[in-house]
Order: sequence, then structure tokens, then C-alpha cells
Amino acid sequence: MNFNFENETTEFKREYTDSIKKEVVAFANTRGGVIYVGVDDKGEIYPIEDVDKTLQKLTNTIRDSICPDITFFIKYDIEDNKILRIVVIPAGVYVRQGSSSVQASYENIKQMIKLTDGISFEDERSLNQELTFKDAKLEFENRNLEFEEINKISLGIKNKDNLYTNLGLLVSNECPFSVKVAVFEDTEKMKFRNRREIKGSVFNQLNETYEFLDMNNKLPAKIVGTDRIEVNDYPKEAIREALVNAIVHRDYSLGGSTIINIYDDRMEFVSIGGIVKGLEERDLFSGLSLARNEKLANIFFRLKYIESYGTGLKKIMKLYENYSTKPDIKIFPNAFVITLPNINYSYAFNFEIVDDKHKKILEYIKINKYITSKDVQKMLGVKSSRAYKIIKDMKGLGLIENSLKKGCYIAKL
Repeated sequence: MNFNFENETTEFKREYTDSIKKEVVAFANTRGGVIYVGVDDKGEIYPIEDVDKTLQKLTNTIRDSICPDITFFIKYDIEDNKILRIVVIPAGVYVRQGSSSVQASYENIKQMIKLTDGISFEDERSLNQELTFKDAKLEFENRNLEFEEINKISLGIKNKDNLYTNLGLLVSNECPFSVKVAVFEDTEKMKFRNRREIKGSVFNQLNETYEFLDMNNKLPAKIVGTDRIEVNDYPKEAIREALVNAIVHRDYSLGGSTIINIYDDRMEFVSIGGIVKGLEERDLFSGLSLARNEKLANIFFRLKYIESYGTGLKKIMKLYENYSTKPDIKIFPNAFVITLPNINYSYAFNFEIVDDKHKKILEYIKINKYITSKDVQKMLGVKSSRAYKIIKDMKGLGLIENSLKKGCYIAKL
């Protein structure tokens, strides 16, 4: 008997566990499916020692633990007296979508089960127990922190039964998740310039992805008076904060990679999983902290990748406060998207040589954050009409623009 691979309608279980009931519910509420007990994740057979006893335990669990009763939708078979085959006929569950009811997707059902089960993904036992921690050990050692067996238990990398958890899987070198980065030649996803997939531990994903993004963070020059001014397309700290947010707070119970798209005018960070249950969009900039992966966030905090909880998005907005373009945040049911605008995009092809008056005004704004017409008059010793002309010229060159504060101007660099 040969078995291929698991998919959306086929599940392998090496042995009986209570978690089988979750898969039964998920299949019953979607397109149905088949669960094989006695087959591991690779499709290899591990014969059940007592098939009859296991079948009785299984039928009792499904009958007593699932409400309403769905035994009518379940069929059991014993194959070669060593494997249990559970066929689940779709019963169907529907959710409200606007003014109509639609059948819930497989991922919707998994989310419902997870929310009612009370066990977070990072606390569940890892299916892979052959884990190594070269990257994690190096990260801890570089910050003079211990990473021994006792630390693995206190951090949540191992559970009370001394088995690796999914948190352990995430920080291990065998982590199955990845970050995919695509660099496009335009602003419309029409043609790739470069692409890369970064795998390994979440630490390796963070470090290698940041290096790749930094390589694509151009540093164009602009001549202001006799000075050469260089400003990156994106504030480096903003990239770092958005990347940490995407890795630490994504929903790892859902499949897929974290996606980062780089265009001429923006950089998008697409993290799987919507806003954490219990938070609203208006809470994001209030400093309120509610981590989806609390133990993973704690590890990143100990390693100084997170300075303080609940401040990442506020810090990103702060880094753009003196620029005309601002970051954008969009929340979807199963995705969280942070878009960083390219600071240099609007004037990348309009570098001009400006005189000393412009240089003085830009230096004043750098210190005071904004300037008024009266400030220009006083600083340059000119009348109001001349100050107005200088401000107008600088706006035309793309050096300054109107501030949200009436009568004030800010730098566009």
C-alpha cells in the first residue's frame, strides 16, 4: 500500500491523538476528507498495535467531543488490519459575509477551532522533534545570554514533557516557514528585477532579509548649495521595525510565506494573519500590546530586536513625520500590510543646484522641524514679498512643501 502526501483533503496521523477530532470537524465543515491513522507525515506506514481498541477510542472521542453529533457523516475502515481510515463527509458550516451566508473556507474553520481551543500555535507540540539551534545559540551568545536546556524550557521552546513546541520549531534551523522578497522594475507588479526566498530559523530570516532589503535601499545624492546631501529611499529603522513586526506577529498556524514587495515608489510588508483578536485598528498606535506569539515576542525582546512592546508602528510613523509621504497600514481578515513610501521617489529625477538661501532654510528646518514666512524674513533680512518668492521657488524645486500646520513649511527631503 502506497501513500503520497498530505493535502487539503488528506491527513496522516502516525498514531491516535485527541487532536484528530479537530481535523474531523474541519473536514466536516468544508469539503470533507480522509484521515489515516498509522501513517506518518512522509506517507510511511507505522502499524497500529491494537486496531480494535484504537477504533473504539476514536469513535468514542468523535461521538462524545463534537457537538452537534456528526457520527452520521463519518465512515470507518480498517485496512490490512494495521491502518485506520476515517472518511469524513462534508456537513458544511456557513458564516455571514455582508448580507449573505457563505460556506467557510478550510482556513476559516482552522481559525475557529484554534480560537475556541484555547491553545496557541507556539505552545503546541512540534511535529518535528529532530531540531537543531545553531542560529539561536549564536544569537543568545552574541548578547551574553545563556541558551541551555533549562533555558529552552523557561522560554517555551520545550514543554513540561521535554518535547519541542512550535516555538522551538520557529527558532530552530529546521523552521519550515520563509520570507519571500520580490523586487519589481515598476510600480505595478509587471516585471521582476530580482527575487529571493529566505529560509531557516526566524533569526536567519530576519538577518538575511534585512541585508537584502538594505542592498535595495538606494542612497541617491542631492546638491544643496555646496553640500552633497544623501538620503536613503527608506529610513533604515523603519525597514527594521516593519520586518520585525512581520516576522514576530504573523499567524504561523496558517500556511504560506511572509511577502515583501519592493517597487520604485514603495516597499510592502505582507504578514499572514489579520489583527490580533481583542484589538481594534484604532488600538494600533495607542501603545496597547497584545502579541499573537507572546513567547516569540518575548525572545525577540530579550535579544533587543524589540525595544518595548507596542511601539513599533508608532516608531515607523515617527520616522516619517518630516516627510510629505506617510506609511500606510491595511488590515484584511488574514493579512496585515505595512507600506513604506520611497522618500526620494517624487523628486528622484529633479535634483537641482540651489543657492545659499535655500541651504540656510533647509538647515533651519532640520533644527526646528518647520519654518514660516516670518522666519525667512528675519533669517535672511528680506521683505515679505521676497520671502514669499523664495518659498515659492523652493516648493517648485521640490525642496519644501506646506505643513499640516497653517503657514508653516517642512522639508521634502
